[in-house]
Amino acid sequence: MRLLLIGSMNGQIGAAGQIAVKKGGSVLSADTVEDALNLLRNGQSVDLVMADVKLDIYTLIHSLEDERISVPVVACGIEADSRAAVRAIKAGAKEYIPLPPDAELIGEVLSAFSVQTTPVVFKDPVMEKVLKVAKQVAPSSAGVLITGESGTGKEVMAKFIHANSKRASAPFVAVNCAAIPENLLESELFGYEKGAFTGAVARRIGKFEEADGGTLLLDEISEMDIRLQAKLLRVLQERQIDRLGGKQPVPVNVRILATSNRNMVQEVKNKTFREDLYFRLNVVNLALPPLRERRGDILPLIEHFIKKYSDLNDIPVKPLSKSAETMLEAYDWPGNVRELENAVQRAVVLTTDDEIGPDAFMLEPPPETTAETTASPADAMVGRTVADVEKDLIISTLKHTFGNRTHAATILGISIRTLRNKLKLYTEEGEDVPPAPNDFG
Repeated sequence: MRLLLIGSMNGQIGAAGQIAVKKGGSVLSADTVEDALNLLRNGQSVDLVMADVKLDIYTLIHSLEDERISVPVVACGIEADSRAAVRAIKAGAKEYIPLPPDAELIGEVLSAFSVQTTPVVFKDPVMEKVLKVAKQVAPSSAGVLITGESGTGKEVMAKFIHANSKRASAPFVAVNCAAIPENLLESELFGYEKGAFTGAVARRIGKFEEADGGTLLLDEISEMDIRLQAKLLRVLQERQIDRLGGKQPVPVNVRILATSNRNMVQEVKNKTFREDLYFRLNVVNLALPPLRERRGDILPLIEHFIKKYSDLNDIPVKPLSKSAETMLEAYDWPGNVRELENAVQRAVVLTTDDEIGPDAFMLEPPPETTAETTASPADAMVGRTVADVEKDLIISTLKHTFGNRTHAATILGISIRTLRNKLKLYTEEGEDVPPAPNDFG
């Protein structure tokens, strides 16, 4: 666990750092937000930022978002700083830790954000076979292509492979190829030099250099533009990258893991994915089964998420009712583990009885089928504006993902920022926008 501490923390930064080291973390420090950003821009990879609440948390978090540096931020301050704590959380901080630092609390926070502690919960023999292969391939340097429907846990599996590899103590860096606009993905991966293009005010290290010595996950790689695929293939062959605007190649030592929810063989046949790159990535293929094909994992996963969200919300762990068990085991879970997790989180925070019943999960019933001929979806759109159809599509997709903005943006093929801007507009227009998962309760 790599931790970056920013600011003086009311004179408690040394104590917080010592606790983090005792809990197995490695610690860096920076005096100011700008110093911290420069560290991260220059390739210093961290798993978590702990920042003094007196600093400009808003600028820190939005600078990270604008520069696509993906790292969670936790605010720290004395307990009397209640207003500052609220501002930090509203600015996007994941947690607020009161000072003086408490060893147990800091340990829990480090554990919550650590790549190493991401669990793979399973009991079903189908999933057991997949985990057996994953454990076998993890210590090697072989590339792994992880495929499966959305929500099956492809990134969790990638983190499991990294945590069980010889690179476990080195960085694990993930890039969502579907969420980053095509014209930005190249600079995101390879970095750029100052002045390489308008707005490049300083050198920025790319994800390959950030992951040097460790593992780079190319999430939803099938969405990568065919031109960029050629550059990626060259990097994998030569083990060096060229920063945009750079004059010298930079050697990199990175293990590549990739995921896709598409049929990659068909993508190759369709000429939307390079065959040579496919073979380079697909040294080992891990096909994650959908939840409906590993029903033996449904109840163990539910028990795991009940405990997780009960602990996070300081709620006593409540048992499932028998009727809820029967319903959940019979449900097809079209959104797979992600849908199940969202449903359990909702049930945990909404349940007021001594046990969690079926109604708390608020699952949508499967659509009824009919033999009658009905009008096509396109016919139903006639006479409506594009803006209205787009609004219905976005809100329906958000309902499908139970408010998860990132998942909805991926399904819609738009950036998370575009989605948030549209949702802000819809809210101002008085539309009933589904809340984000963390907003429940």
